[in-house]
Amino acid sequence: MEQNLDNFHTEAAPLPSEIGDEVSLEETSSKGSGFWQFFRDVLETLILSVVLFVAINAVSARIRVDGSSMVPTLNNGEFVMVNRLAYKFGAPKHGDVVVFDYPRDPQQEYIKRIIGLPGDFISIKNGYVYVNGLQLIEPYIAAAPRSQGEWTVPEDHIFVLGDNRNNSQDSRSFGFVAFDQVIGKALFIYWPPTNWGSVVSPEIEAAISNATSYP
Repeated sequence: MEQNLDNFHTEAAPLPSEIGDEVSLEETSSKGSGFWQFFRDVLETLILSVVLFVAINAVSARIRVDGSSMVPTLNNGEFVMVNRLAYKFGAPKHGDVVVFDYPRDPQQEYIKRIIGLPGDFISIKNGYVYVNGLQLIEPYIAAAPRSQGEWTVPEDHIFVLGDNRNNSQDSRSFGFVAFDQVIGKALFIYWPPTNWGSVVSPEIEAAISNATSYP
């Protein structure tokens, strides 16, 4: 009989207080695990956001048009997406609309159209622009230029003009723009939505190839 009693006490179930302690430990462990999982998810999201932000800004820029020097192509207040890599893998072309550091104050950024490339002879006379003696037909400008002058574009530089020729500070006033001052090529207008569209002017390529001789 005594042996049976000893066996009974040895196999007895845990006391209620002991069960309660085990449940409390499990709940605490579960809550702690959930907090660290949440913290890790937030941290991963932040890191991914930073990486994407840096990557996007490495290949593109977003600028706000300030002023009317590029009317009618670009209007004051429009936001434009710029391709920073355009000239890392290719060369500038006549007619490209580019963003660059203002030669007289690199803290400012200007946006203009490329008219002359290295070695080109540019002249403006009687309301027309000539490239190497060929007259450009420019349907994208606001009005015929009233200024006159002649320029030869040096190596590693471009000659730029605003499409609003009579209300634009450009190479006629501040000179040529060095290649290393060019930030990138304007791609498209993304704001306001009503003005969405590509910043292109295929007419200038045809204008140069089909231009008439200097009078």
